[in-house]
Amino acid sequence: MTSKIEVVRPGIFTTVQDLGRPGLAAIGVGRSGAADRGSLRLANRLVGNPEENAALEVVLGGLVLRFSSPATVAVTGAPCSITAGGRAAGPGSPVFMRAGEELVLGMASQGLRCYVAVRGGIDVPTVLGARATDTLGKLGPPALSAGMTLPVGQRVLDHPGVDLAPRAALPAEPVLRVTPGPRLDWFVPEALSTLVGSPFVATPDVDRVGVRLEGPELSRARGGELPPEAAVPGALQIPPSGQPILFLADHPVTGGYPVLAVVDEADLDLAAQVRPGQRVRFRLG
Repeated sequence: MTSKIEVVRPGIFTTVQDLGRPGLAAIGVGRSGAADRGSLRLANRLVGNPEENAALEVVLGGLVLRFSSPATVAVTGAPCSITAGGRAAGPGSPVFMRAGEELVLGMASQGLRCYVAVRGGIDVPTVLGARATDTLGKLGPPALSAGMTLPVGQRVLDHPGVDLAPRAALPAEPVLRVTPGPRLDWFVPEALSTLVGSPFVATPDVDRVGVRLEGPELSRARGGELPPEAAVPGALQIPPSGQPILFLADHPVTGGYPVLAVVDEADLDLAAQVRPGQRVRFRLG
């Protein structure tokens, strides 16, 4: 009999995510997958899953799940309070759930996205080789809603034999490394130094596609429109307003605004945890 998880309360916005659909941009399909890939991988390792198993990405917490069968879960990413069957539990640790018990996530005290892995993985059907919800491409399962049930799979590895995976606290003011270009010629010479020399603030316009930032204007040296060209995670597109848009997991595969710089792949997990109102800085990698 397949184990099931009942969604009692979906939180603010919760989706199923794995490591996404790489290699399909030529047919218009983005990679998608977990915005904070390191936290997804860690949650899976803590419960003895392959790293690519599907788990849940939870914006700011507030999720409540009920388990039909005994299960082992782990919560990583943005720190939040956790109770398992009414018992206090900690992040970054395997947590045992008895049949009928509820896992309750409080609101995140820092960061933006929590990850919940269950041993065996979330076994929703694959679409183009992945179980990830792509909010822009409308692929994969819908966002969680109350009353929904999620099947638990059976793809597992040996238990990891650890009871805690400590991680450094999320910084109050993240510093993201960038590589200049590829469209430096579209900007005035001081635009790059302004980007790396000034703080920017995340606006409320934050989702899985990207985050709009506010700060000093990054002025263009030329007008007109740039023909659409390939876009990558971490691209800092600059619209005519001069205020950057940082692309995240569900970004479009092409973009029409010039890109002043690209956030290094190694810092994208940190970028995915930036919440509205938080200050961000950039530095040359």
